[in-house]
Amino acid sequence: MAAVKPALIGGFVLSGLGLGIAAVLLFGSLHLFSHSFRAVVFFQGSVSGLAVGAPVTFRGVQVGSVQRISLRLDAKDMTARIPVYLDLQPDAVSLVNGNLAVGNASFDRLLEAGLKAQLNTTSFVTGQLQVDLDLRPDIKVSPIGSDKGVPEIPAIPSQLDAVKDQIAALHLPELVDSSKRMLTSIQWVSDQLGDKIGPFIDNVQKTSDSARETLQAATETVRQLRTDSARTLGDIDQLAVQGRQQLTARGSELSRVLVEATRTAHAAETLMASVNDMTSARSQTRADLESAIRDLAATASSLRNFSREVERNPTTLLTGKAEQ
Repeated sequence: MAAVKPALIGGFVLSGLGLGIAAVLLFGSLHLFSHSFRAVVFFQGSVSGLAVGAPVTFRGVQVGSVQRISLRLDAKDMTARIPVYLDLQPDAVSLVNGNLAVGNASFDRLLEAGLKAQLNTTSFVTGQLQVDLDLRPDIKVSPIGSDKGVPEIPAIPSQLDAVKDQIAALHLPELVDSSKRMLTSIQWVSDQLGDKIGPFIDNVQKTSDSARETLQAATETVRQLRTDSARTLGDIDQLAVQGRQQLTARGSELSRVLVEATRTAHAAETLMASVNDMTSARSQTRADLESAIRDLAATASSLRNFSREVERNPTTLLTGKAEQ
């Protein structure tokens, strides 16, 4: 039997070690040579479709994977929470104007900036889920903090859970009952109107026919009024033209009439002034008139006395008035 050479045995041993190292590198032992950060998210809803190794993304960029999923029950109120442990790879993230070191300090900065975790569907066909991370400072969520040894990322409801909550807020049973009652009422109204809708439609048809006839008559009247108005406007225009022509032809005569009217007005003013002078309290003409009136009054008085004397003694006209 030939002796085994030590060099050959050493070569096999070294080859086996090399293959082992290569297998470790190829089948997931890269974590031995890289830094990772562990965090936990507590989900209260169902995580059906989320499996170990599912991707953890930040706005579509994979920054880690799901390491472990467990179930935690509270013995006091029997509430269930599902802690999902994440294996984050900080090497996939670069921080501008600074360094993102592995540790709680950088993680606390992300939490202050509003880091939240949310379950989302990767495929509607398979129903597989993934954990999406994002900065949502607008949503205030308090961490549960039941795992003191691992930093916690607050969880927010998934989009599907939000839709379910909105549907639950709609109170669908009450809406269904209301819809049934409304349909019943509509059916009753339809039954009641079934016998009355025919005469009603006939009345509507008659009213429509009457309205149509009235509209036709009104249209004809308006057309006739338009014709008469056009004719009247034409006559008015012709009259205006004739009046303008007459005014042009009689312009000189009107001017003379206006001059005569002006003279007459001046004469009337002069006459009124004379009358005012005559009727003035200090006017001599008024004094003469008043004296004449007194004389006339005295003469009238004498005539009345003579008339009475003649009535008493008619012979006075022949013999004259007897001396007293």
